[in-house]
Amino acid sequence: MKKPEDPKRKALREQGTLNRHPKKVTDRLFQENEFFDPRDLIQVKYEMLRRVSAEDKTASEAARTFGFSRPSFYLAKSAFDGEGLFGLVPKKRGPRGGHKLTAEVVKFVRQVLEEEGPLGSQTLAEKIRDRFGLRVHRRTVEILREQGRRSGTGGEFSVAAVRRCCVRPVPFARRAAFKTASEALRNGEAGLSA
Repeated sequence: MKKPEDPKRKALREQGTLNRHPKKVTDRLFQENEFFDPRDLIQVKYEMLRRVSAEDKTASEAARTFGFSRPSFYLAKSAFDGEGLFGLVPKKRGPRGGHKLTAEVVKFVRQVLEEEGPLGSQTLAEKIRDRFGLRVHRRTVEILREQGRRSGTGGEFSVAAVRRCCVRPVPFARRAAFKTASEALRNGEAGLSA
């Protein structure tokens, strides 16, 4: 049977402040005093910064004693100097927004659908790539259409759906090659070479 998780550990994990390497914290206060918890990432970082500031330890010594690298010490110091204690709270990992479909791209898609009638998602993705130099997966276009149908707007794209769909810009040098290849395929000029 699985042992129940310690409530403090669970709370720290849920808040994103659980130190994943508490055994690397070798500072005597964290070993001897129950108040100092090596699992609490914010407390560990704060004490590391305090030691350098108040007790004249070097950044290297403090980082090693608290289980961090020297660059991590300076990142924590910079965050603390800029935002105070809140700066020590870990930020969400991963992309920070990235490139999104813009209102201009959505307007273009609506215009193409009005002018040319129903088109497949892959065709729309190619048209977006040709016009804006953005690689949009066909599934992104399908999701936009589904969102529009569900929202009762008759297939129009909702702003929320647009914000959720990411695209990658095609490097400028490759835009012309994509455009040329797409035109050749449409005109039946491209074929497989033996």
